[in-house]
Amino acid sequence: MSAVATRTLLELDDVSVEYALRDRVVRAVDGVSLSLAPGETLGIAGESGSGKSTLANAILQILKPPAQLAGGRVLFEGRDLAAMKPDELRRFRWRHVSLVFQSAMDVLNPVMRVGDQFVDMLKAHEKVKKADALQRAGDLFELVGIDRNRVRAYPHQLSGGMRQRVVIAMALALRPELIVLDEPTTALDVVVQREILQELQQLKDELGFAVIFITHDLSLLVEFSERIAIMYAGEVIELASGETLFRDPRHPYTVGLMRSFPPLTGPLERIAGIPGSPPDMAAPPSGCRFNPRCPHCDPTDARLYARQTDERPRLREIAPGHLVACHLVEERP
Repeated sequence: MSAVATRTLLELDDVSVEYALRDRVVRAVDGVSLSLAPGETLGIAGESGSGKSTLANAILQILKPPAQLAGGRVLFEGRDLAAMKPDELRRFRWRHVSLVFQSAMDVLNPVMRVGDQFVDMLKAHEKVKKADALQRAGDLFELVGIDRNRVRAYPHQLSGGMRQRVVIAMALALRPELIVLDEPTTALDVVVQREILQELQQLKDELGFAVIFITHDLSLLVEFSERIAIMYAGEVIELASGETLFRDPRHPYTVGLMRSFPPLTGPLERIAGIPGSPPDMAAPPSGCRFNPRCPHCDPTDARLYARQTDERPRLREIAPGHLVACHLVEERP
C-alpha cells in the first residue's frame, strides 16, 4: 500500500445528527463512522430518508435548524470541523471541500448569468478581478465540456446536463481536496448521467481530488466507487469495495438493493423490490431497524428472532475490508 493510500483525508467518528422538532427529536444519522483517503471515491447508497444527504450536510457543517450535530466528530486532515468558528468554516468550504447539489436549478440564481455567479463565488474566497474570474470560469467550463462563451448565459438557457456541469465546474474552481456529490445526476437521462460521471472520473484522475458520491442508485456506485457504504435508517449497515458488494452482498437490505436493478447481460430475470417502507425515524424499530422488512426475520427461529427484534447489530468485519451489521451474518457466516 502506498504512503498516500495510508493517509486519512476525512474521518467521520460516531457522527449523529438530530432534528429537534417541537414535540419530538428525530435522529436522522445515528453513529456513523467512515473514513476517506486522498483521491478515493466513496459511494453512499440507500433509499430516500436513509440519512445520506443529512450526512453530507454534516460533513460541510451546513446543517440548518432544526437539524444539529448531536454527537461525534467530523475530522478533515485531523481538524475538527465542528469546532471551527463560522468565519473559519466560510474560508474552509469550497477551498478544501465543495458540494454538488442534486438539482442545479435550485443552486443557480435564475436572474444572474452563470459567469457572474462564478465571479461572486471566487471573490468570496480570493482577491480577484472580474475579468480574471470570468477567464477562470471559461477555462473551467471547457474542462467540464461546455463552450466558454456560455459564461454569458442564464441558467434557463442551458440544458439540464449543462447546468449540472456548471455546478461541477464551480465545485472545482478552488481545486478542493474533496468533492461531495449529492445525487448529482438524478434528474438527468441515463446517457447524460454516464457522460457526466465519466467526465468526473477523468477530472478526478487528472486533478487528484477525493469524491463522496451519494445516490440511491447502487448500480452507478458499483461502477464508479472504490468502496461503498450502504445506509439504512440513519446507520451504515454494510461497507465494502464495489466489486465485493456486486459479487457478494451480505446484508439482506443490500441484497434487496442489488436485486432492484436489472442486469445488463445474461438471462432475463424478474426484478424484486424490497417490501414495506423505511421506518419512522421518530420511533425506529427496536433491535435491527430492518427487521420489519427482513425476509430472514422469522419467529420460528426463536433465538435469532429475539436478537433481531431486541438487540441492535453493530458493524463487524467478516472479511478484510468488508463490514456488515447483521445478526444473521453473525450466526450463519
